[in-house]
Amino acid sequence: VQLQAFGGGLVQAGGSLRLSCAASGVTFSSYAMGWFRQAPGKEREFVAAINWSAVTYYAGSLKGRFTISRDNAKNTVYLQMNSLKPEDTALYYCAAVYRNYLSDSAREYDYWGQGTQVTVSS
Repeated sequence: VQLQAFGGGLVQAGGSLRLSCAASGVTFSSYAMGWFRQAPGKEREFVAAINWSAVTYYAGSLKGRFTISRDNAKNTVYLQMNSLKPEDTALYYCAAVYRNYLSDSAREYDYWGQGTQVTVSS
């Protein structure tokens, strides 16, 4: 199983980015997917999750600015990030769990991508 995250970059505060995570080696529709992030010196934190049925779950502080979605035909999960703030700066990871499951716990996920860096300048 491989997860490849991409789409990060440098953006000014107030801007937008869309992250993508492409999965291979799996029956993608059988996996719930999540996004997490980790800023320097901080613990990894939950961002959003989406299950088989495209039901979504967000970290409370991010709901309304971030949107998770999936395209099972393309084996890809997305994270649309709007109104970005400097505190959103982090390495963003996608993760997969072989269940129809929404979880905000990193320990619940079976597979992880390598991360893509998002830097928001003020």
